[in-house]
Amino acid sequence: MSETYIENNSLTVSQLFCDSRVAPLGVDVLCPQLSWTLQSAVRGQGQTAYQILVASSPALLTEAAADLWNSGRVNSPQAMHVTYAGKPLASRQSCYWTVRVWDTAGQASPWSQVTSWEMGILQQQEWQAQWICNVQEQVPEHLPSTASPLFRQTFTVEKPVAQARLFICGLGFFEAMLNGTKVGDHVLDPAFTRYDRRSLYVTFDVTEQLQPGDNALGVMLGNGWYNCRVGDSWHFETATWRDNPRLILELHLSYTDGSTAVVTTNKSWRSARGPAVHEGLRSGETYDARCEIPGWATAAFDDAAWTPVEIAAGPGGILSAQALPCKVMNTLVPVSLNEVSPGVFIYDFGQNLTGWAQLTVQGAAGTSVTMRYAERLTDAGDIDQEHIAQFIKSGPFQTDTYILRGEGVEVWEPHFTFHGYQYVQVTGFPGVPTLDSLRARVIHTAFDSAGEFTCSNDLLNAIQRCTRWSYISNFVGIPMDCPHREKNGWTGDANIGAETGLWNFASAPAYVKWLNDLGDEQRPNGALPGIVPTPAWGYSWGNGPAWDCAYTHIPWYLYLYTSDTQPMANHYPQLQQYMVYMDTLATNHRISMGLGDWCPPEEARITPTWVTSTGYYYANYRLLAKMAQVLGKEADVLRYTAKADEIQQAFLATAVDAVTGQVADNSQTALSCALYQGLIPDSLRALVGEQLVAAVERKNRHLDTGILGAKYLFRSLTDIGRTDLAYIVATQTDFPSYGLWLAQGATTLWESWHGDTSRNHIMFGDISAWLFQVIAGLAPDPARPGFRHVVIRPALLEELTWVRAAHRSLAGEVKIAWERTATGISCTVDIPVNTTATLILPTDDISTLTEGGQPLTAAAGITVGPITSGSTSLELVSGNYNFMLRQG
Repeated sequence: MSETYIENNSLTVSQLFCDSRVAPLGVDVLCPQLSWTLQSAVRGQGQTAYQILVASSPALLTEAAADLWNSGRVNSPQAMHVTYAGKPLASRQSCYWTVRVWDTAGQASPWSQVTSWEMGILQQQEWQAQWICNVQEQVPEHLPSTASPLFRQTFTVEKPVAQARLFICGLGFFEAMLNGTKVGDHVLDPAFTRYDRRSLYVTFDVTEQLQPGDNALGVMLGNGWYNCRVGDSWHFETATWRDNPRLILELHLSYTDGSTAVVTTNKSWRSARGPAVHEGLRSGETYDARCEIPGWATAAFDDAAWTPVEIAAGPGGILSAQALPCKVMNTLVPVSLNEVSPGVFIYDFGQNLTGWAQLTVQGAAGTSVTMRYAERLTDAGDIDQEHIAQFIKSGPFQTDTYILRGEGVEVWEPHFTFHGYQYVQVTGFPGVPTLDSLRARVIHTAFDSAGEFTCSNDLLNAIQRCTRWSYISNFVGIPMDCPHREKNGWTGDANIGAETGLWNFASAPAYVKWLNDLGDEQRPNGALPGIVPTPAWGYSWGNGPAWDCAYTHIPWYLYLYTSDTQPMANHYPQLQQYMVYMDTLATNHRISMGLGDWCPPEEARITPTWVTSTGYYYANYRLLAKMAQVLGKEADVLRYTAKADEIQQAFLATAVDAVTGQVADNSQTALSCALYQGLIPDSLRALVGEQLVAAVERKNRHLDTGILGAKYLFRSLTDIGRTDLAYIVATQTDFPSYGLWLAQGATTLWESWHGDTSRNHIMFGDISAWLFQVIAGLAPDPARPGFRHVVIRPALLEELTWVRAAHRSLAGEVKIAWERTATGISCTVDIPVNTTATLILPTDDISTLTEGGQPLTAAAGITVGPITSGSTSLELVSGNYNFMLRQG
């Protein structure tokens, strides 16, 4: 391959990331990881070396003056997850940085734009503040109150301020005010954790909210997960961490003259009851606007009647920095409004979602407007909560009530609860509401969209839309099973949805957080619960390897999709501990514990649990061996590989008929599990594949699986060369199928094929990852993860006329678009700078292929690889390519 097509140096650094985030505050990793994205209009351009400068101020960002780190020229193409290796960093330190790179011709790029990160509070003993709580609400002899307390403190800004940072943790949730204005745009801070082992603090830049002279801080607290009062099936009301809401806060001021000051929570703070007179995570919020205290978070407010706070014990555990908050990410307008009986109004937002309603109303003081949320309607057109309220033992469910203060137009939305819904029942509204009276506020963890898939099949596009909505609906601080009935972090659901999440969203930092939650819940013997976090429920039910594998598989997915080795390195000792525990569950290399292939079309036909649990038993050992290889632990590679081989041989001896290729009960799940997990040797794959095809044909080309088999089936059919059959299964429209859900009005994925339970689940959502990886044909290469090398093999199915897909990784955006034309198939591919790709197209005659209108032999940046029967492999350097595959 010639290098002469690199005509000039056009390599630039376009975006900088610290720990996969842009200019983050409150970083509490001692040595953060730095990444950058490159741009060039030239094919084959890439990085051969880099230099990073880090300084304590922008003025010091020169090679001679950088006081924190000058990496010097490092000859390496690495542009992701470069570990900071400068001077030790202190708490609250500001770090400004820039990078330049050298291209393939040895020419240096310009220095990037300057960005920054800021350290959080690194050591627990550095916290100067004290935990405080509301004295009036502290009633140890009784169940804690559900009212939301208010806290306030005044302070004086005596000199010009250069910088002000607020570090705050309020449990269960908090909203902070500074001089009467809300701090930040987060909601439901902080994210849910196992509070007696870890709580999250949030860092805000509040420099612009300060004023010379007197200032005031105000904080309203909510119960959240910290103080679940209503009994439920998982016993959160008995959680060891449960207590009254409490607060710890530090405001650090840096003045322009170099001096500093700090405001902390202590006994001088004062408290009062707030207008949120009742709120619970699953029950909802009652807000009495008549109880609002005007100006309570301003310096001029007289708080003489307020009560001094009490110093409280902290929840236990450590304070860690929150990486990603939850936010209001969208606002939807209702599509219809109906009065189903006198004074009972039903809003339909046309989309199943997670969040709450924003109410606009005008009426007399004391008027009570109630909003009840549901995802389906009764035959009479009213809301139906029966199927989602069944696990809550008493009181209201998904119900918000606003009591008017009676002063003009009032706009209100809840503070400390969230709901899963499409419909809202409104009662008590003064007069007749209109479509403008309610808005749906869509909330989820605030990760950006990172992937798009569309094609000529509208049904697949609808499945993709539903999957994306299900994913964001079920990620509110933690990956959840559903946003209404449970809100629990089921490990099986999280693992099944992880690849889909990483294709579609920049959710890696959210998974890093949840892996810490998993580690915090692991028992000394290595056992994991079925839901994380948990109040101690689920260690002996609802788990097993097929659910527990979230802890082993998600670190690997993070490595595969982002090239980050830190999660697997951080958790490796605990993963080893889990392997020891998993062995205790096995008898003759078989594990029967677990839920199995949950929610198949017919429960009586569930695949034997020992098949799926043993499949993940084997897969976990294979993954640990791969992780050990990446981490340089050669002895572990040999040990875990040998153990995996033992499990495989035992499985083959007891579950597989080597003559016929039958596996266990010969169900779709058993067959595809054995293929997908790699339990079947090459010598038997064709036989087992024939059995799988026959099993699908027996069901008239419909799937017959639960949530585990739904991940295995499509991928296994693809692996045995039957993507065409997988496509047919995916696009069926009668029972059981995704298409039938859509025909019944689904806007998210459902929990069961019958649709008689939750209608917003992610556990059938791996199909979106399959669309990216198989139909579009994009796949990260495990040998060069993080999309540093991309394998592209589009499925040019006759049923499709075009496909477009894109994924924005830390390395840049990889894209593919193909379309049938009158003369053949056009295929456009974008390969990010500093990466390479293998493109596999279905022809063994390269004379039928052109790029940019030229024969392949004349096209720059392309090396023709292996040509096999029916396919040609092309090695591509970075750049944009326009291929034409001539047909006919």
